[in-house]
Amino acid sequence: MDLTNCHAFDPNILLGIVNEKLRLECTDVGDLSSCYDMNAESVSDRLAEIGYQYDPLTNQFKAR
Repeated sequence: MDLTNCHAFDPNILLGIVNEKLRLECTDVGDLSSCYDMNAESVSDRLAEIGYQYDPLTNQFKAR
């Protein structure tokens, strides 16, 4: 799956994909960014549009 352009995804779908990758494959957002050649800031900004932010303690994006 090509996650390089996070703005091409509906933010709710992106949330599910990103949280699944964080849960199963990646240790944190930096790891996710390097594994999938994506900009972590762009992902965070996109998910902030729907009220989610990264929680490093649980390694997932959660509602604010």
